[in-house]
Amino acid sequence: MFINFQSLKLKTSSAEINLIKGGQGFPILLLHGYPQTHFIWHKIAPKLAENFTVIATDLRGYGDSSKPLGNADHRNYSKRIMAQDQVEVMSQLGYEQFYLIGHDRGARVAHRLTLDYPKKVKKLVVLDIVPTDEMYHRTDQAFATAYYHWFFLIQPSPFPETLINQNPDYFLEHCLHSWSHNFSAFTEEALAEYTRCFRDAKTIHGTCEDYRASATIDLEHDAQDINVKLQCPVLVLWGKYGVIERQYNCLEIWQKRAINVTGTPINCGHFLPEESPDETYRNIDEFLNQ
Repeated sequence: MFINFQSLKLKTSSAEINLIKGGQGFPILLLHGYPQTHFIWHKIAPKLAENFTVIATDLRGYGDSSKPLGNADHRNYSKRIMAQDQVEVMSQLGYEQFYLIGHDRGARVAHRLTLDYPKKVKKLVVLDIVPTDEMYHRTDQAFATAYYHWFFLIQPSPFPETLINQNPDYFLEHCLHSWSHNFSAFTEEALAEYTRCFRDAKTIHGTCEDYRASATIDLEHDAQDINVKLQCPVLVLWGKYGVIERQYNCLEIWQKRAINVTGTPINCGHFLPEESPDETYRNIDEFLNQ
């Protein structure tokens, strides 16, 4: 799937991050979401690598990256710490400025990274999210029903971990079915990779900690930066058949958070890089080459 990409593991100040790297040109960092790994980019990364150096990582708590036990205040899974991992990885690879693309949880890490390290990010692409604080503050019955996992996974450990660990394959497949518009878009290789990683009890704990942090320490950080606008160009893409389209005016919300925002819905569900890779790639490529 990732022909001509090399696999690496790099130690940051508080984690070990698994990644792949390939291509030549200005660097792009790709960040995946829940309940997946860097493998979500397998349909897009090779195309991007024709003109860019592509780095796709597993976030801490996911894939083959380290999965520390969560702190009592979930601080070691804050988006600030997860963003720090990525900045340290890019610095070790020799990249002090880069394009940044994030999907789902990875887009939340990308948003925080761009706030904390504005000089690092030349352009930002966020896929199928609106800012975390916005989603919590606008919570209603429709959102809570569609994004039930936001409220299930944040429950104190080990409650959600214990339940998910009873049948991780079922929970994983349920998430992918529920949030996609076209489940057949997931290749056998991708499903096998996601299943392999999600069967690890440490992954289930780490990913729960990611959500616990979002409902606690991340909201504190977001409140401190509520009036800070992103200065780099931002592209926002979201699924036409997903929750973001139904619940929010995605473009309008992001235009309040950044000074230069463009965006459009993509003809798919939540998993843009796998359900609609060609359309997603075209929009990203056009944006990065402007």
